[in-house]
Amino acid sequence: MNLFLAEPLSTLWAGKDPFAEVETLQGPVYRQKEGRKVFRVELFGRGYFVKLHRGVGWGEIFKNLLSFRLPVLGARQELSAIRRLEQAGIATLNPVGFGQRGFNPARQFSFLITEELAPTISLEDFCQDWARTPPPVALKRALIGRVAQIVRDMHAAGLNHRDCYLCHFLLHTDSPPTPDHLPLSVIDLHRSQVRTRVPLRWRDKDLAGLYFSALGIGLTRSDKLRFLRAYFGKPLRQVLVEEASVLAWMERKAARIQARDQRKIAEGEQR
Repeated sequence: MNLFLAEPLSTLWAGKDPFAEVETLQGPVYRQKEGRKVFRVELFGRGYFVKLHRGVGWGEIFKNLLSFRLPVLGARQELSAIRRLEQAGIATLNPVGFGQRGFNPARQFSFLITEELAPTISLEDFCQDWARTPPPVALKRALIGRVAQIVRDMHAAGLNHRDCYLCHFLLHTDSPPTPDHLPLSVIDLHRSQVRTRVPLRWRDKDLAGLYFSALGIGLTRSDKLRFLRAYFGKPLRQVLVEEASVLAWMERKAARIQARDQRKIAEGEQR
């Protein structure tokens, strides 16, 4: 059994079985899928997110492996990712409780409880109207550079996200964002992988995911090149030569995604 509790849980659950106590918590459910449940609770007037992982069963594990996907077996994966980001100086979730019980990966029970990051807005929501109402140029450029820096530092720290989308970057809104003040936190790390070095395949998947999630926000070619220069930290001409195959693949994939989405919209209008 593995366990750690910080305030307020260390006081609230003193002398009690944390695995039994976490089962009594209730709140609005944000996600429930494949043995994982995420919900929000309030304790002593503050918000927290509870993530429960129950064994997904050997069938689900083998199904993932046969599909060349790594199964998520418990909350430790996200906790390890959080700790790695902390070491790299990247803002992320703040854990206040973790527990893991059982050795059988198909039946293991674990939980992770983190502080709610508020007030914040996801970059998906913050940027959703950019195509119609462009933001100040200085703010857009600064935000592109900031995201590129975070992803670059994340990969340099040996962590690939696997769900690297705009919705998983939270912009803190305690004060209005400015080019010089763009505090961002990285969230939703339950599928992340932590290694000494991120393989190129997984680096490219993260970059592609981020690119796909930004397709509809009105980025110009100059914006995209600005991101590449900031992420790779090299002269743009060198990046375009060395990463030509990856960039071409991302553009082809993006075109297929856009065509697919347009077909779905057209089919929906015909019904």
